[in-house]
Amino acid sequence: MHAGFRKFILIAAFMGFAIGAASRPSAAADLGLMTSGQGGCSEIVFTCENGRQYPLCPIAVSVVGEIVTASLFTSPRNAMHVRLVPMGVGYRYAGRGVWLDGFRENALLNFGKHTQVACTIQHS
Repeated sequence: MHAGFRKFILIAAFMGFAIGAASRPSAAADLGLMTSGQGGCSEIVFTCENGRQYPLCPIAVSVVGEIVTASLFTSPRNAMHVRLVPMGVGYRYAGRGVWLDGFRENALLNFGKHTQVACTIQHS
């Protein structure tokens, strides 16, 4: 077999493996919130029992449309950077001093260890 042809086969096999391994999105994003891809902060809003609404503004979205990092607006002018944390079931977005645990449309917004608010997702 010609040396150049063997090198081509080796490179093609390696590239096929690399493409196949990269074609599946990261397991960390498998259970995150989905976005329609239209963007904007009004697309996903958490409406909570305390009477407030907390928009989630996507920063990074996976290939399949799952939000990986976002800004969670805790007040009209204050946003917290949150990141998807791998979970067995549901999703968790965590930031400095705040985290959001949820399953489907229901979520608990935690402001530290002692303040927790029940929320539901309102998709626009």
